[in-house]
Amino acid sequence: MNIQHKMSGTHGLFYIPGEEGERAAELVYAVTDDGKMIIEHTGVDEELRGQNVGYELVHAAVEHARKYDFKVVPVCPFAKAIFEKKPDFVDVLA
Repeated sequence: MNIQHKMSGTHGLFYIPGEEGERAAELVYAVTDDGKMIIEHTGVDEELRGQNVGYELVHAAVEHARKYDFKVVPVCPFAKAIFEKKPDFVDVLA
């Protein structure tokens, strides 16, 4: 899975490129001054659903949070559900 990452100021994006410059899947987040990573949105195109793409995006965000010592606030309902199911992600929860 080819997960890419972009950061611009305090906003970041993990995504899987789609056709013609579109994104086939994305996880959007913001970083606060006090070191919190707020997961705002996760979206996956219909043709990729059921392939754990959303989970992989959340996992990429968790690894990023661990690397940069961020604490995660999953505002996005999908990301929040993943955190509730994965006790091994609890170390990054705010």
